[in-house]
Amino acid sequence: MSEPIPRTADALTAIGAFIDAQQEAGYADGTVRLRGTLLTEFLEHVLNEEKATSLTAEQLVQPERADSWLDAADAGETRRRNTLTGPDAAASYDSQRARIQTYNTFVEHLGLNLRRDYPPTGHGDRLEPEQAYKLLRTLAVRRPTGANAATAIRTAAVAALVAATGRSVPQLHQLNVTDVDLERRPVPVVTVADFDHPLDAHSAEILRRWLDVRAGITKALEGSDPGYLWIPTKPGRERAGIQPPKPGLTRAAVRTLHAAHRNLVLQVIGVPLRPYALLPRR
Repeated sequence: MSEPIPRTADALTAIGAFIDAQQEAGYADGTVRLRGTLLTEFLEHVLNEEKATSLTAEQLVQPERADSWLDAADAGETRRRNTLTGPDAAASYDSQRARIQTYNTFVEHLGLNLRRDYPPTGHGDRLEPEQAYKLLRTLAVRRPTGANAATAIRTAAVAALVAATGRSVPQLHQLNVTDVDLERRPVPVVTVADFDHPLDAHSAEILRRWLDVRAGITKALEGSDPGYLWIPTKPGRERAGIQPPKPGLTRAAVRTLHAAHRNLVLQVIGVPLRPYALLPRR
């Protein structure tokens, strides 16, 4: 039996060792190839998104990075080939289950307790419109004890835009403040990839609250606000003696937005739903 892969190993090296172990264990060639393809897709997505050149295996499989990958894959952003319904079609249900199964097998081989639950049969991991609306209202008004108020309202604003636009968090990540027009008549809009999405009154109010909180954070920038819509709500940690940039000078990372959503939803309703659950059914 193969030895567990060191968690500190380079992720690409770890994936190669994992595939070798799968072959030695007698898994079908097709299964081994698919798992290698999906893990490589996972790594490429994270490296491209974070503008990084390498990650350790343990860094790669953190839940917020897995959330980002699964959401991007569900939106068709990781697809390499066209489909009968076009290149932007949502990922099939079976392909998403295969990704989760591959992830679970990989983290188990790494010796990490990060196993993900499989979605119920029939896309039960998607919320019905009324459920999504109820969750958004709950996120907007309830803040668990000890939770950061700014992070909570930012999380509610991200969730509101996912539900209103049908776009994933990676697709909404590059938005700027100028892409949100809450004064547009007859209805407010947010512009994503040159397309105007109308906002209902509740979503617009959540966005307005986030913009007010954001303005308070960026006051310290003394006029140098670059205009990113999603910004960190507090300073990062000092690394190697280097002070982190002030909140507002950089965008909040996709993994940060995913982690905040997962944590807040878990505290509020007891289930760690991903933003993906708010995407309209197709």
